[in-house]
Parts: sequence; C-alpha cells; structure tokens
Amino acid sequence: MQKLYTADYAYINDEFRKQGALLVEGDVIKASGDLDDLTALYPDADLIRWDGQAIVPGTVNAHNHSFQSLLRGIAIDKPFLEWRDQALYKYTPHLDEDAIYTGALLAFGEMLRYGVTTVCDFYYIHNGGTAYDEAVIKAANDLGIRLVFARTMYDWDGAPLAYRESIPDAVERTRSLAVKYQGNPMVTVHPAPHSPHAASPEMIQAGHRLAVELDTPYHIHVAEEMFEVEEILRDYGKRPIHYLDSLGVLDERMIAIHLVWLDDSEVELVGSRGGSLAYCPSSNMFLADGITRIPDLVKAGLNVSLGTDGACSNNRISVYEEMRMVAMLQKVARLDGTCVTASQAYKMGTANGGRALRLPVGTLDVGQYADFAAIDVHDLSLAPRNELFANMVYAMQPSAVKRVVVAGRTVYEAPSGILTVPERTIGGRVDALFEKLAKLV
Repeated sequence: MQKLYTADYAYINDEFRKQGALLVEGDVIKASGDLDDLTALYPDADLIRWDGQAIVPGTVNAHNHSFQSLLRGIAIDKPFLEWRDQALYKYTPHLDEDAIYTGALLAFGEMLRYGVTTVCDFYYIHNGGTAYDEAVIKAANDLGIRLVFARTMYDWDGAPLAYRESIPDAVERTRSLAVKYQGNPMVTVHPAPHSPHAASPEMIQAGHRLAVELDTPYHIHVAEEMFEVEEILRDYGKRPIHYLDSLGVLDERMIAIHLVWLDDSEVELVGSRGGSLAYCPSSNMFLADGITRIPDLVKAGLNVSLGTDGACSNNRISVYEEMRMVAMLQKVARLDGTCVTASQAYKMGTANGGRALRLPVGTLDVGQYADFAAIDVHDLSLAPRNELFANMVYAMQPSAVKRVVVAGRTVYEAPSGILTVPERTIGGRVDALFEKLAKLV
C-alpha cells in the first residue's frame, strides 16, 4: 500500500515547501515533491493530510545511555567524578533486567515525543552476558524507534563488575548480537570500546577489528575530561588522539564522543581521517566538561552529529535542544555569532547523524527510511511562521511535535501520546521501580 503524506509545509531539499508531499511505500520514501504532482503520478495512493502542520525529518540522537534516564535528578550539581560515583556506580548494582527495560522505555519514549526517530544507545551494563542488552533492544522494538546498539567493551577494573568483560567475551558477545540482528532495519549493532580511560589498548584494538569484520563504525568516548588526557599522557606519553592513532584505530570508522580537550595537532589529525563526532553540548555543560572546538573540527573535515548523552547528565533528551545548544555555546565561546549557523546545527541533528551511523535517515530524500515528524506550525514557539526554519532550530518547544512516523508507521500522535507503549504504563513502571530501589539503596 502506497501512502501519500502531505501537510501545509514539508522540509524537502533544505527548504520548507508549501503543500509538499512524500510518497511512502512500506518503510521507504519513494518520491517527494509538490502534492499536485505526486497526486497525478500516484492517484491510487492513500492520501494522509495533516493540516496546520509541517513534515520534517526525524532527528537522530547519535549518543545516549538509556539506563541513565532512571537516574535523572540524582547527584546533580556535582563534579564529574562525584556525579559518576553517586549516580552511575551507586545505582548500577541494583538495576536488574526488568529495570534496564524500564529505563530504555523511559528514554526512548521521551525521545519519540520530541521527534527523535533514530537513537544510538551506548550501552554498558552487561552483567556477564547479553540478556540486559536484549532488554534494551526489546524496549526499542516495543516502542518502534530505530536503534543503533553501541555495545560497550569495557575492562577497566575500577568500574562496577556489571560493566566489565574480558576481551574474548566482549568480542564474542558483541559479534553474536550483531549477527543476530544483521539485516534487521530497525536494529544495528556496533562495537563500542568505552574510552582510552576505561578500555585497555587491547580492548580498543579488538573493538576496531570487530568493526572492520562487521563493516560497521565503532564508538568511543575520547577526551571528555582533562583527567583522561592527563592519564593518557602519563601512561602512554601521548595525547588521546595521537594515542589512538598509535593503536591503528584512528580512521573513518571511528565515531568519537565529546572530543573536548584536543590540541591543534589532534584537531587536524582526527579531521583528516574521515570519522565522525557525536557531540553532546548540554551534557558537556551540565558536567562542566568544557567546550569542544566545533568550528575547528568542522573545518578540519570531521562529520559532526549530535547526541543528548544520558538523561542524568543533561537532563533533557531532545535533539532539537542540542541543535540550539551547539549553536549558542559555540557562539558565546568564540564571541562570533556566525561560527555555527542554524543550517549547520540542523544538519548535525539530522543528516549528519545518519551519515555517522551509516543509515539512510535524517532527510526526506527518495530512498531514505520513512522516518519523519509533523510539527504544529501554529504552536506559539514557531511564530512568526515566515521564519519557520530559524524558529524550529532556535525556539521550538516539544509541544510543537504532533506526530512521529518511524519506518512508515505512526508511533506518536498528540494528544493521544505514544501509540505503542502507553506513557502511563512507562511512568507506572518507573514509579514501581523506585519504590523498590528506595528499600535497597
């Protein structure tokens, strides 16, 4: 069955077109353009008209930790290491498989409400197997969000036991999940050695080799905090990017997260290798990490995408929020109102994320997955409408998102809410979990 979606506007080819339309067949966009033209070409298509709305690409959250949504509001206003110990490390031993599923429902459900259609979950509570991993994947499937599961490979002995694996176990478990979901358009598995701080050189190299074997990207936190830079300098005599280069893993497969503390030589080197950055400006501000040199990295050739990071270090998980934050933070850091434009920020949250994750998402182009949202052009946060694009990036509130479609299926619609797993069900699970945790923590 072909469906022809139309609205007052559609964001096609980098512009809002009045009476724009999309022809969707199955889970793919087959045609886009003016409504009259597509109606003439496809007269038998089922017409779906959203008056008073604009169809826009779904946003791509290139970095998240779903379980951390359960810890939102815990250990706020703390230095990084205190935050880590009082939130992540304190609560991790008490999170069972059901809690992980609940946390993923909470994280992914909230994202859907805010127009996220693809999320990369950098997930590291494995508890000696893959059952917890599968709980995250199940939550994504139940909700209907597209998931890239970045399975973390972590062997630092200072971390909770549930995070840690031997290199052979990490490789085999990650490989088995990747093979299991190979060919599933809704779930993709990538290796993710945690960081130069929390993964040994051998673990990082094993993660890279596995990415080559699977022909996927690999994910790694790099230079988020100055203490990590100092540790790498102390232990290996090199700054983080040069250290990764010495391991033979600095290439186009790398999706680095954060990259806050780089010097000029690192900026040039990482930009020259063709990889990507998952930038999390709100999290970097919340944790007082510092300010990544986005204009310099873009100039050097790095593909910059946006992530929310976990909801206990942000604490919002809207990619539209990150679009606003990347532009605002860089402008004030550089004292230059032109250094990151609305157009650049928007692409970071949409098309660039698809490019980083190697998925056909983030635009309304023909051949892309049918992942899109509809925003209410009468929402006051989008007025005046003659500046619709600028207001979508810099002013829009979540209330403006009225519908979300993933793989050609409507999964969120206001005022009903999430159509797959009711929001009251998710909230009830969270409340019940914390009644239980209150007795344990």
